[in-house]
Amino acid sequence: MKKYLLLFTSLFFLQSITAQLKNNETFTNVKGSDYKFSVVKHLDDTPIKNQNRTGTCWSFSTMSFLESELLRQGKGNQNLSEMWIARNAYRGKAKNYLLMDGLFNFGEGGEFHDIPWVIKRYGIVPEYAYPGKAYGGTKHNHAELQAVLSNMLKALNKKPQGGKLTPVWEKAFMRVVDSYLGDVPENTEDFKFKYEGKEYTPKTFAKKLGLNMDDYVELTSFTHHPYYSKFVLELPDNWQLHEAYNIPLDELLSVAENAINKGYTFAWGADVSEKGFSHRKGLAIVPEDERTAKRKSGDKWLEIDGEKIPNAFYQPVPEKKITPEMRQVAFENRSTTDDHGMHIVGIVKDQNGKKYFIVKNSWGNSNQLNGYFLASFPYFKYKTIDIFVHKDALPKDLKKKLHIK
Repeated sequence: MKKYLLLFTSLFFLQSITAQLKNNETFTNVKGSDYKFSVVKHLDDTPIKNQNRTGTCWSFSTMSFLESELLRQGKGNQNLSEMWIARNAYRGKAKNYLLMDGLFNFGEGGEFHDIPWVIKRYGIVPEYAYPGKAYGGTKHNHAELQAVLSNMLKALNKKPQGGKLTPVWEKAFMRVVDSYLGDVPENTEDFKFKYEGKEYTPKTFAKKLGLNMDDYVELTSFTHHPYYSKFVLELPDNWQLHEAYNIPLDELLSVAENAINKGYTFAWGADVSEKGFSHRKGLAIVPEDERTAKRKSGDKWLEIDGEKIPNAFYQPVPEKKITPEMRQVAFENRSTTDDHGMHIVGIVKDQNGKKYFIVKNSWGNSNQLNGYFLASFPYFKYKTIDIFVHKDALPKDLKKKLHIK
């Protein structure tokens, strides 16, 4: 999962979307739009961040989700370090790359389940303790870091020293990572910081937060594997070969909607390359007539081939009826890819009663919804790769089918 910042800023709806809005208080997605949205439910979340020039959406989205989990559990407003996660995931990805003889993906991208992998092994720290910008500046940019690490691993994979890796390769690799992100002792338990007047290590801080990483499950929906079973999602960034639970599409949507209604947010992996996706215009939709999705136009009506048609980003239009077969074709022909990780924090409905998820993005306050956008239920059904959610958000009968205790 990897996406970059869109350079467009506005505070027009700062208070209307970031505050916990009351039912029936309406707002729109972009200036001049005929859409009228009212909030069904908007759960507690922390301020929008900016991944900027990095492919770390998977870390930003999952840490945002865990911050909401801490709020839900009454443990206060936390600001957790995404770069601590990225730093330690690099170690795992590098080992995997070399064990796979360079035939597996190595990059900035990752998956939601990488966060439990890191926290169980290396703990977690607050943002201030590890901001991850040792290379200077105020914004994240991993272009040089990724170039250096990739070339380093390619060279190591050739095993230039007698056909074997030396015992210090990992230390050398992590020193490069830390040169860019911030120095950490070789034993991460020697990394100490103060929080609210007490000293912690990454593991003792994780223990203080009290999040059980085994409480979180990954759900998906594809037809090339049996429903109500687990399978390894065929994604380049799934370096752990981690399994997700496969359930029918309508059930996946139902789980997502019911989770929000029960007070549980969730991390959302999806493709955002569709014509109907525009972060700038605050919408992700699947228009029945694709011609209506013209992102660069600011007009309510479009003139195409002599025909006057509505602009779907300014006027509600009919959307496609999404089937499991459509999803499967898009996944297999790679028009649906593991494109971006986000955080779903609520639900709204438009003036016609159609529902949309409130999506918290990690591209800064970069649109008129102050960094959020709204994804229609058809878009969710069509373009979702997976969701990452607390197991207690699942209905009891589904947990039983999946053998989740």
